[in-house]
Amino acid sequence: MTDRRREEPLKHPVFAYLALKEHPYSRLMLDRLLAAGFVPRILIEEDSEVADVERAKFLERMSGYELPASIAEQVKAHSIEALTMPVHTSPALLEILDPIPLDIIVLGGTRILRGPVLSHPRHGVVNSHPGLLPDCRGSASPAWSVLHDIPIGSTTHFCDEGIDTGDILLRRGVPVKRGMNYEDLCFETSLLAGTLMQEALTAYVEGRWPSLRRPQGTSDRETFKNAPPEVLEIVRQKLKCETYKHYV
Repeated sequence: MTDRRREEPLKHPVFAYLALKEHPYSRLMLDRLLAAGFVPRILIEEDSEVADVERAKFLERMSGYELPASIAEQVKAHSIEALTMPVHTSPALLEILDPIPLDIIVLGGTRILRGPVLSHPRHGVVNSHPGLLPDCRGSASPAWSVLHDIPIGSTTHFCDEGIDTGDILLRRGVPVKRGMNYEDLCFETSLLAGTLMQEALTAYVEGRWPSLRRPQGTSDRETFKNAPPEVLEIVRQKLKCETYKHYV
């Protein structure tokens, strides 16, 4: 007997995609979403000094890897409505989003967002973090994970008023092999973050968010900030000498 439910068309979420201007992390995630048929109703980039700094930082972290097409090229290829604004934390963001009946907002590499925007879409704001929550919150997760011998991976989670503290949807480790360097880990965690977001939207369509959603729990570790050069030097040395404790 045919299951009629499987014959019904799947309902894709109406979502806004927020990103820092041409951020490499954003390009990877958007490429994954579009390949799976998830096209944002609107894409809003932040063009700012922060965006310039973060873009340069991630380009260096992913050096040696070929990235997908630019956000501008992906937007053009899929006829996505796209806007640029000076900063996502401006009240102007909600003015843009208010007329759109959004199911969710997807963060594709942004600054920390707080306040009314988090409660604007019907089903929340979701982010993919290139670290395993709750033990590796904040910036430069692959670096701090190696330094403190924390398993490496990515997490897709809901956003709340904290920093990387919202409920988890999906969480998966990266198999770290001997010989991998820091750039390898940065690329692999960013790539996995995009994959997890694509899987999260698929789970949304299938009605599985309530069963997947769970509190991430607490951690005794600090919320990490950007890794300074002296930390990166130790990280590179640990990877070179293969003294990181979580190789497959």
